[in-house]
Amino acid sequence: MNKEEIKGKLKEYFGFSTFKGLQESVIQNVLDQKDSFVIMPTGGGKSLCYQLPALIQPGTSIVVSPLIALMKDQVDTIRGISTQDGVAHVLNSSLNKTAITQVKNDIRAGITKLLYVAPESLSKQENIDFFKSIHISFLAIDEAHCISEWGHDFRPEYRNLRLILEQFNQRVPIIALTATATPKVQEDIMKNLKITDAKVFKASFNRPNLYYEVRPKTSQVDSDIIRFIKQNENKSGIIYCLSRKRVEELAQTLQVNGINALPYHAGLDAKSRVDHQDRFLKDDCDIIVATIAFGMGIDKPDVRFVIHHDIPKSIESYYQETGRAGRDGGEGHCLAFYSYKDIEKLEKFMSGKPLAEQEIGMALLADMVGYAETSMSRRKFILHYFGEKFDNATGEGGDMDDNMRFPKKQVEAQNELEKLLNAVLQTKEKFKSKELVKTLKGETNALIISHKIQDLEIFGSGATQDKSYWMALIRQALVAGFLNKEIETYGIIRITDKGRNFLNSPQSFKMTEDHKYDQVENRQGISTNTSGTDTVLMKLLVGLRKKIAAANQIPPYAVFQEYSLEDMCLKYPITEEELVNINGVGEGKAKRYGAKFLELITQYVEENQILRPDDLVVKSTGVNSSLKLFLIQSVDRKLTLEDISAAKGMEMDKLISEMETIVFAGTKLNIDYYLEDLFDEDQLEELYDYFISSDSDSLDKAMEEFDGEYEEEELRLYRIKFMSEIAN
Repeated sequence: MNKEEIKGKLKEYFGFSTFKGLQESVIQNVLDQKDSFVIMPTGGGKSLCYQLPALIQPGTSIVVSPLIALMKDQVDTIRGISTQDGVAHVLNSSLNKTAITQVKNDIRAGITKLLYVAPESLSKQENIDFFKSIHISFLAIDEAHCISEWGHDFRPEYRNLRLILEQFNQRVPIIALTATATPKVQEDIMKNLKITDAKVFKASFNRPNLYYEVRPKTSQVDSDIIRFIKQNENKSGIIYCLSRKRVEELAQTLQVNGINALPYHAGLDAKSRVDHQDRFLKDDCDIIVATIAFGMGIDKPDVRFVIHHDIPKSIESYYQETGRAGRDGGEGHCLAFYSYKDIEKLEKFMSGKPLAEQEIGMALLADMVGYAETSMSRRKFILHYFGEKFDNATGEGGDMDDNMRFPKKQVEAQNELEKLLNAVLQTKEKFKSKELVKTLKGETNALIISHKIQDLEIFGSGATQDKSYWMALIRQALVAGFLNKEIETYGIIRITDKGRNFLNSPQSFKMTEDHKYDQVENRQGISTNTSGTDTVLMKLLVGLRKKIAAANQIPPYAVFQEYSLEDMCLKYPITEEELVNINGVGEGKAKRYGAKFLELITQYVEENQILRPDDLVVKSTGVNSSLKLFLIQSVDRKLTLEDISAAKGMEMDKLISEMETIVFAGTKLNIDYYLEDLFDEDQLEELYDYFISSDSDSLDKAMEEFDGEYEEEELRLYRIKFMSEIAN
């Protein structure tokens, strides 16, 4: 079939007059019965590369796909361009016997051109026997990165596809497709499928219409997300969370704040998942809050923003998920909220896995941390990761990220780069970033001591710079090509020819220090704390708090805690309803102490012509109200805390946290009956004297003061008693 005939079929089936990017070359290769490996970013039109040749050629093509949602969406699309529903089918565990018989009859009759299967279904012996009896035009493997254990979404069953195919008793061409694959992953896929001679079609990973941004993740992240959505009203967006529970909570919070949002995760029943997906595709829902299960293969071209509530486990995941924005070439804002605490949670989760899996996971996660913390071009960082060079000055979308729009100051780092490269050489290219930094800082661990690195000339030569500086330099040296990170050795750093040439002939090298999210810089370059509070107002509120505390003969923190004042400086509440929604302020505190604070803030707002955020009041879902009532009633009934925690299936630490939230917001909890068995009268008096005279309710300070006399849990429980009696 010549080019004009293929274009005619494109117009006939899909209504397009021209192909996009590499599509035409890929399709011609498939029609020529040759193996193909397609690396094409999300939105690049991968699906058409196997859909059109399947419709043109005799026989049935098999498409291996990891997700039922993806299969359903594509089957519906193909059926929509044909007069026969049987043109495309799904064969998976969701079908009953009657449906399976219908599928096989349509295939035998030559009606079915595309058969979508999960790898598990493909491997069933009864299906293998059936496939032996039909003509298979080719095998398409979508999301082929699932084959590689070095990839971000490894699935063991994918590694058996070649063995299964060899049982079909016929020569079946393969087309493997992926949107995210590093050079190592590409190599692994081709080896496993035995298609090392396949023609490789690799499109650029650059999505110039996407704007990349990372913000610090604070306790106000839900408010930040609501504010962003309301600033982008009536636009379609996806919010990704790592846990199903967080998906549900955030979706409910958005709903009660007037945002048309729905949850999507594997824990929902199949009917709800399909319904929520369809409503999103049909624009009956603006926002989907989802786990990573949502979006693979979903062809919604006008998603205008993708928000990551939690940082993903790898750059591949991040790239694939952000790639669902702006697929029509229009606006696409990719916003990620980053906190190193989330990284620590992911590391802890990985600790229970086999060692090799841990090593791979940690290496992938380290690159994700690098992306979040870097102050260099985020686009350049991503493209380098996928083995693609990018020049911000000449490349499309060169200024489309927060680091390029709001650049940090560059510093000369020639001498430091020399030290780094020498450290790599002197340690014989055996270390990862972490050990290289320790070597330069002059710090030891078991690995460094076992290699006698402490005896080397380079050891401690970079002690004057902090850890973050050296990590930033390593990342920028990698992107600049002086160093190379080997994924197959879990991130071992090696020097390149360019690095050796630099040592022979040193020259200027400019670097920018990474972002430090515990001391965030705002967009005007003014150093602030993480909440970006109004420091002038903060000083006034601290003074008022001190005055009210003195009048009531209580410590200042018992009026409002520091984080509550910071939140007031961010949101400028002027009504009691708004004050109740401030972090750590409940109705009790608002009624008892709020009036003077509201009066001060109102006057300040008027005098300084402050423009208050129009989405100030972030309403609560009420999810915790039933738990709060249960805890208050249980304490009133003098149940032991062990019985209360057991009744709710909570750890004691979590129960105490919930009680602290209740008391700090202004509601009394009388737990004297429980403390009688913990403290004697002298201890109660000693603790009272400490907290009433202390300028802070910090547990760390209390632990230091009492020097191990009390456990942290005991101090927390006494603090609940103290705050309940004194502050409420």
